[in-house]
Amino acid sequence: MSLILFLLIGLLGLFLIIFIKRPIIEMIGENNKLVHKLKNAMWFQNHWLSGIFLFVMNAVLFFSTGLMLYVLTYYLIPFIHLLVMIFAVIGSIFLWMIINKAWQRSNRNRLKMATVGSSFYVISSLLFIYWLVTLKPSYPGEDTFMRAIGLVLGVIVTTVAFISCFVITGYSNEKSVN
Repeated sequence: MSLILFLLIGLLGLFLIIFIKRPIIEMIGENNKLVHKLKNAMWFQNHWLSGIFLFVMNAVLFFSTGLMLYVLTYYLIPFIHLLVMIFAVIGSIFLWMIINKAWQRSNRNRLKMATVGSSFYVISSLLFIYWLVTLKPSYPGEDTFMRAIGLVLGVIVTTVAFISCFVITGYSNEKSVN
């Protein structure tokens, strides 16, 4: 399977999840242990603190996935890296839906929380763009094409992650409390 086809299938799957997020979020339910803990935490109802929590959790998921992929480069197990990436996406979406379900304040503050939390991916995208623009060969005659492709894919992945995180955590189909 080509990389572009895999990327397009992933994008299609994410957009499908975004469009039908309500039934998927309802599957989590109010009795979920994580939802209950976050709902009862006083700090979580502050949009800045919950946004920082989301930012940190996004960073932990992103860097732990990167670390697992780096470690897997030393082993010759075919297609295991694809499974790691699929489970990372599923884990991220699950976390975002837990946070969506646990939020009890106004929709305006929900958008602030989503903006702060998903800004990790904006920072990552900007960092990848900077690296792409300043890409220079390490030695004369080095071909930087593969490194540039990797950086472009990094920009695409982090941009899609930003949009997905922002939409899933920032928008709710329920009525506003305030």
